[in-house]
Amino acid sequence: MITVVIGGGTMGAGIAHLLLAGGHEVVLAESGAERVTAARAAVEASLAKAAARNRLDRSPEDLLKALTVVEQLADVPAELVVEAVPEDVELKRRVLATAANACPDAVLASNTSSLSITELARGLPGERVLGLHFFNPVPVQQLVELVHHDGLAPEVAAKARGWVEDLGKTVIEVRDAPGFATSRLGVAVGMEAIRMLEDGVASAEDIDTGMRLGYGWPMGPLRLTDLVGLDVRLAIAEHLAAELGPRFAPPELLRDKVARGELGRKTGRGFFTW
Repeated sequence: MITVVIGGGTMGAGIAHLLLAGGHEVVLAESGAERVTAARAAVEASLAKAAARNRLDRSPEDLLKALTVVEQLADVPAELVVEAVPEDVELKRRVLATAANACPDAVLASNTSSLSITELARGLPGERVLGLHFFNPVPVQQLVELVHHDGLAPEVAAKARGWVEDLGKTVIEVRDAPGFATSRLGVAVGMEAIRMLEDGVASAEDIDTGMRLGYGWPMGPLRLTDLVGLDVRLAIAEHLAAELGPRFAPPELLRDKVARGELGRKTGRGFFTW
């Protein structure tokens, strides 16, 4: 099966890794020669890390034979396209429109964590557009959120679910609504944790430890925000606040940290030092 992944950042590289390990031929599209090189390197590094932990059935070198990284997406007989570009509606719509032309028979999936699938599908063959929300790190996290909109064909949803389950993931199906299920709940807890830190209720470490040991979370909400990226969490919270009301309004502490460039693990500092 040929699958196209558009966007070679953290999520795109992780999705490409997952697909390669699952036996797919993968075409990974990025813009510009430098990003193409970086995208390939990210997939190689991800596979090497998994191999070092004995999580691959085949060698990284063998799996990479099925990977092609391109600057521009031309005609590809793909069955599935997954876009994993930044959370910008117009950017994602342009990318999906390009994919619809280059891969005329493919199911078109967005990895968005909060944007409206209905809006992304506007002007496209909506019966084959859906959300496939993977979680970071993609090769390790068990969950994928499959997002329906009113125009989605049931047989397309069933086909996509089968593909994802064949990759060893657990699928939950949700209606297209702001934040879907996971981002809506995750951001609500994350914003409240930041408010608690802002109000001096407890330290970041103690807030996270409370959620890990008291509620069984594998990772506390503040460390998770660092992992996702404070800028990403801020954008999602602003979107949810606009759609669902002030209970999702980002705390000033989050805005201040983003303004200072403290974006979490990717910059070395967020609510914790990395």
